[in-house]
Amino acid sequence: MSAEAPVTSDMNERPDYDPELQIIADYVLNYQVESAEALTTARYCLMDTLGCGLLALRFPECTKHLGPLVEGTVVPFGARVPGTSLRLDPVKAAWDIGCIIRWLDYNDTWLAAEWGHPSDNLGAILAVADHLSQRRVAQGEAPLVMRDVLTAMVMAHEIQGVLALENSFNRVGLDHVILVKVASTAVVARMMGANREQLLSALSHVWVDGQSLRTYRHAPNAGSRKSWAAGDAASRAVRLVDIALRGEMGIPSALSAPQWGFYDVLFSHANRDLSLKPDAERRLSFQRELGSYVMQNILFKVAFPAEFHAQTACEAAVHLHPQVKGRLADIKRIVITTHDSAIRIISKTGPLNNPADRDHCLQYMVAIPLMLGTLTAEHYEDSFHNANPLIDQLRDRMVVEEDSHYSAAYYDPDRRAIANAVQVFFDDGTATDKVAVEYPLGHRRRREESVPLLVDKFKRHLATRFPAPRCQKIEQLCSDQGVLETTPVDKFMALWVI
Repeated sequence: MSAEAPVTSDMNERPDYDPELQIIADYVLNYQVESAEALTTARYCLMDTLGCGLLALRFPECTKHLGPLVEGTVVPFGARVPGTSLRLDPVKAAWDIGCIIRWLDYNDTWLAAEWGHPSDNLGAILAVADHLSQRRVAQGEAPLVMRDVLTAMVMAHEIQGVLALENSFNRVGLDHVILVKVASTAVVARMMGANREQLLSALSHVWVDGQSLRTYRHAPNAGSRKSWAAGDAASRAVRLVDIALRGEMGIPSALSAPQWGFYDVLFSHANRDLSLKPDAERRLSFQRELGSYVMQNILFKVAFPAEFHAQTACEAAVHLHPQVKGRLADIKRIVITTHDSAIRIISKTGPLNNPADRDHCLQYMVAIPLMLGTLTAEHYEDSFHNANPLIDQLRDRMVVEEDSHYSAAYYDPDRRAIANAVQVFFDDGTATDKVAVEYPLGHRRRREESVPLLVDKFKRHLATRFPAPRCQKIEQLCSDQGVLETTPVDKFMALWVI
């Protein structure tokens, strides 16, 4: 029997678009956001995210990145960067807005198989909405209104968050900003009037872009790139949409093409390592239909500008502060009980070389509130760290342990807990109680408690940038759902100009 002839050519039959891309495209083109809870939560998210951006403008390491690529560039109908006088093309404006809102790691969070910050998409959404609105007004057309922005936020949150539920990009070393690029591309394409083919084309180009490595978030390379990576992703999304709207052909099997597609090149081990499905089925999984679930369940950072897996540990440490503040020198051991994701992401020993390194160190984020009863962005700066050698002395006395029940509750879709516990032991054999916090401030289960504090946080951040009359005007507008939703985007953005 003769052997089969070797295959010496590829079948060049162009496929239909990957079904995963079609699911996303059909969602943004056809879904109507009707959930009052989702839209109200989006309003709080808008307030909180912009407030975090204003606070970041106090840090020169952030502001050095802002502005046009070519000094003196004048852009007709340029998008405004909140808290500044900048007017930029939408691609660079998305970069700048994304940079400031993410810089201090203080905006919202989503935790699942993948992690991330869905409000990062606001960089692309606001930049495009502002530019489009100004251009429409100049042409005698109606501008976009803030309801359009809130709707885009709900959709972007949903795309990023649902893709994160069962698809772990971190398991193969890819950064979660890939999901910012996907979500921003989808909603911006819709805002810019893309048809289905154009939207699919833009989405396909996201996946063949090549994706960011997570190494800039982890020891020994943690650094400030993690503070602008989402802005970079949002900016790239706007650029890819522009390319697609110019008629650029799509890449239909960008995900599934054998050997050359995203799955085979970059995602081949992700789901196998999570034991979510057989290796032969290494495709993106949609645990649920796309709707408004993610916005309704988003996690807000209310109290601490800190990586979210440490939020409850910080709360526990603040609770213990009155018991330990007079006995810091007598501490023998500090035991932090946590979940597996915190151990993988933010548990680290050794020197901490920069603020970005410190705000992703569980031990550092526990030491400060044990010492001071609070934790602020300034506590990560070199000047503060270098003046307080006790911080590293306390870190050296810390032991981090996993509680399997905490890890299970973290992945449970009905709970989504982010539990931590802290207990302090002293040289004389005494110890504090073990203080455990299962759900952080900002969790949906503590929403009623959190919202007033979130509004207070917003007001504090406004006051860092604007005089009182402007703060009051912004506060009043943002406090009224109906009025905000009908406000033209260009009028809203004008309020944020210095």
